[in-house]
Amino acid sequence: MPSADLVLKNARVITMNAARPAALMVAVEGDSISYVGSDKELDSFVGAGTRVIDCAGRAVLPGFNDAHLHLFSLVGKLTGIDLGPDSVSSIADIKAKIREKARQTPTGMWLSGAGFNEFYLAEKRYPTRRDLDEAAPGHPVFLAHRSLNACVLNSQALAMACITMETEEPPGGRIERELATGEPNGILIGMLDYIRREVMPPLSGAEFESGLKTLNRSFLSLGITSVQDASVSNDIKRWEKVCGLVLDGSLRSRVTLMAGAPHWKDFQKMDLKTGSGDNLMRLGAIKFMPEALPDRAELNEAALAVHQAGFQLAFHAITESEVTAAVEALEYLDKHSPVIKRRHRIEHCAECPPYLLERLKKLGAVVVTQPPFIYYSGERYLATVPESQLPWLYRIKSPLEKGIIVAGSSDAPVALENPLVGIYAAVNRRAESGQVLLPEERVGVDRALVMYTVNAAYASFEEKTKGSITPGKLADLVVLSHDPTIVPPEGIKDIKVDMTIIGGEVVWEA
Repeated sequence: MPSADLVLKNARVITMNAARPAALMVAVEGDSISYVGSDKELDSFVGAGTRVIDCAGRAVLPGFNDAHLHLFSLVGKLTGIDLGPDSVSSIADIKAKIREKARQTPTGMWLSGAGFNEFYLAEKRYPTRRDLDEAAPGHPVFLAHRSLNACVLNSQALAMACITMETEEPPGGRIERELATGEPNGILIGMLDYIRREVMPPLSGAEFESGLKTLNRSFLSLGITSVQDASVSNDIKRWEKVCGLVLDGSLRSRVTLMAGAPHWKDFQKMDLKTGSGDNLMRLGAIKFMPEALPDRAELNEAALAVHQAGFQLAFHAITESEVTAAVEALEYLDKHSPVIKRRHRIEHCAECPPYLLERLKKLGAVVVTQPPFIYYSGERYLATVPESQLPWLYRIKSPLEKGIIVAGSSDAPVALENPLVGIYAAVNRRAESGQVLLPEERVGVDRALVMYTVNAAYASFEEKTKGSITPGKLADLVVLSHDPTIVPPEGIKDIKVDMTIIGGEVVWEA
C-alpha cells in the first residue's frame, strides 16, 4: 500500500456520507481521498514524505460549497466604499464616507460604494442624486443597493449613462423620478449590471488584483473550497477571465460559473455546455431572469431552446409570481422533453407557498436558497413583508420534507459569505436582532450541513467528486474549532475555521 501524502488523525470526521457518517482519520493521496476510517491504520499510510496533522479532536468536514454568489460584485465591493449596516446608519453617514473618498480621488474619477440598505438607515429611504451631488459634485458616483437589484447615480453619472427626463424605461428595469419635475432622481431598479458593464470603467488591474486577493483569502479562511457564480451578466469574456484566475492560482476555490441567458449561444458555439471544464473550473447552468422576460410565452420558448440544447437552467425567482413563472416554464419544458433528471434550479425561491412546492417536487427542480438572509435581514422581513406572504418566506424544512433537494448559499455580496452563519440561520431561524422568523422551518444541524456540502455539489452535478469525505473524491476539507453537531445551536455561528484543504493541499491555517 503506497503511503499517503497527507493524513489527518485524531479527528472527529463528519463525512456527510450516509454509508459511513463518522471516522477518526482521513488519508489523502495526490488530490483525492484514499482512506476514511479508524486511526488504527495510521502506520499503514505514513511514509517519509507524509504530512501528518493531529486534529486533537477537532471536527473535519467536507469543504463548504457556496451554491450561489457573485464573484465580480464581491471584488467590486471590496474595492469600493463599504456602505453596509455595520458601516453606516444614515444618509448623512453615506455622504460623509463619499466626501472622504472624494478628497482622496482625482476630480472626474468614479466613486463606487456598495451594501446600503434603506431599512437600516435612519431616514428609511434611498439616497438620491441630490444627496450624492452634495457629497461629491466633482465625481460621478455609483452606489449599489445591498440586494444588487438597484443602484443610485448622481447627476454626473446619470449624464454619462445618457439617462434624462426623456429616457424610456428599459425592459425589466425602472428609472425612478422626482414627482415635481419628472427628472430621474438617481435611483435605478434592475439596471445595476447595465451601469457597471456599459457605463462605468472597469476596475484597474491593481484594484482588481487587490480585491481578488482579499476575496481569495476570505473564501479560504471561511472553509469555502467551491463556489458557484450565479451572475446573469456572465459571458464568454467572464468565463475566460475566471478560467485564467483559477489556473494561475489567484482564486484557489473551485468555481462553477453560470452563464447569462442572453449569452448561451456564444457558449454553444464554443462547444461549451453545462459540465464543460474540469475539477477546477466548470460551466454551470444558464441563468434566466423571469422579470426581464415578463411575457410568459417568450420566457417559455427561450427556456425551451436552452433546455433542448442540453443545458441546465437556473431561474432567478424571489417573489411568488417569479417562482410561479419559473415553475410554469419548467412544466412547459416537460411537455416537450422530460425535466425530472435535468436538475433545473430555482435560485432564491423566497416566496414559495405549498401549491408551488408540490409542483417543484414533480419537476425534480433543485432549490438554491440563502439561509443567511434570515440572519442578516430577518428583522426587515418581519417589519416589511406582507403578512400573507410571511409564512412562505425562505422555507427550508418544508421543501426538504417534500424530498426537494435544497442547497445553501450566501448570494454574496448581498449577505456575508460565511457558511457557518448560514448553517446557524437554517438551524435557529434567528435574525441578528434576536427575532425569530418562521421557527417551524428550522432544520437540524445535519440537514443544514448537507445543504452546504452534499446538496450544493448535487446542484451542479458534482456529487461524484465532492460534497462528502469519501475515498475517491477530491480532498477538499475543512477543520473546525468545534463540532457543529454537538455545540449548542446558538454557538454555531461562532465556530472558527482552523484549516482549509483543497485537493490535498493545506491552503489556509488560522
